Amino acid sequence: QVQLVESGGGLVQAGGSLRLSCAASGSIFSINYMAWFRQAPGKQRELVAAMIIGGSTKYADSVKGRFTISRDNAKKTGYLQMNSLKPEDTGVYYCNAVVVATHTIIPKDYWGQGTQVTVSS
Repeated sequence: QVQLVESGGGLVQAGGSLRLSCAASGSIFSINYMAWFRQAPGKQRELVAAMIIGGSTKYADSVKGRFTISRDNAKKTGYLQMNSLKPEDTGVYYCNAVVVATHTIIPKDYWGQGTQVTVSS
């Protein structure tokens, strides 16, 4: 069974920084895709940043130049470095990954439980 566990959320003042982590555990053969989504109160979940296995990245326009997605393949952990945070960055941040488990060749989509990020003005 594959699990994703996020950490690193919290309360920060506008202009501050946070680094979110997403640790994958279980019988993992490969992580083909990892992304961060966020959901603000009353809004739909939106893509913040994504990275595919080759290292290509994609960012929401609202976070370009401020957020950086990265991963440590050896640790099976992904990161989201968030700088120059704004109140509108507030929300629950979710890690999403497409993982191939060791007992199967079929990629499967997994989600973490979410971590709260609150940016005060």
